[in-house]
Amino acid sequence: MAITERSEADRRLDQAARAAWLYYVKGKRQDDIAGDLGISRQIVQRLIALALSENLISFQVRHPLAECIALADQLKERFKLQFCEVSLSEAGSTEDIPSAATVAALYLDNLLAQKSPFTIAVGNGTAMRETVMRVASMDRPQHRCVSLMGNLTPTGRASRHDVVTKLAERIGAQSYPLPMPLVTATTSDREILQAQLGYKTLRTLVNEANLLVMGSGNVDWKAGVHLDGFISDRELAEAMDAGAVGEILGGVIDKDGRFIESGYFNRLTSLLREPDSKQTTLLVSSGEIRVRAIHAALTGKLANAFITDENTARAVLQMR
Repeated sequence: MAITERSEADRRLDQAARAAWLYYVKGKRQDDIAGDLGISRQIVQRLIALALSENLISFQVRHPLAECIALADQLKERFKLQFCEVSLSEAGSTEDIPSAATVAALYLDNLLAQKSPFTIAVGNGTAMRETVMRVASMDRPQHRCVSLMGNLTPTGRASRHDVVTKLAERIGAQSYPLPMPLVTATTSDREILQAQLGYKTLRTLVNEANLLVMGSGNVDWKAGVHLDGFISDRELAEAMDAGAVGEILGGVIDKDGRFIESGYFNRLTSLLREPDSKQTTLLVSSGEIRVRAIHAALTGKLANAFITDENTARAVLQMR
């Protein structure tokens, strides 16, 4: 009796597989399948449902973005992110900031298009500049754009990455720059600057911001924070000696994403985010040279949203 029951069950699955194959692969209508198999349309529906419930069917998305979507899901799961998106990139490329920046700009467009007041706090750097260049022009005078970091070198020279002003101009919003050195000459200089009303206002705006957006930097002799003149040779060497693997908002971090509180850290004026903050904090970064920095920042929960390109995504996922 048991053998007969199993044989009937097998035949039922065979019929379900055939019905599903005709429906999904051959693209036939359920009425046509019913005629081919000599059964009713209702039975065809039940057979297709049986094929799905028994996992007789697997789906494959045939689109170039399918791999990107899968990578984004893996990153989101591994680092417990609120949001993650991965852009296409050329095979073998070691950096694709324009691609990641384009996706990031589209993400920002959707948020900034809203009519209700929106406060966005942004960092500086190449990825931020490329992202802002791609944000759609709009008229949002009710929005506020706030800088997360100073834009001056210790000698007073302005960086080419004046992101907050450019973003405010593109969307017609209020601009709140941080017109002070990224790293001051002394700790007392930093304390004096941070005691000013303007700095306290920015701190309040950042704490209330709807979105924080920042990039990440590598820590080596090609580090942007060094090449742009924000820190000296000695300060960079000290950072590397202390185990720095990346830079976030001008501060250097170790492999676990913790800010290294030595060297120039006590003279840093950036409005740093607390780890594992509930505020949506988006990291936009790309490039083989920044993989360690990205991995550290996500590990340390300095960001809870991430946009990158597929080659960088794979490299980050390969790190342990």
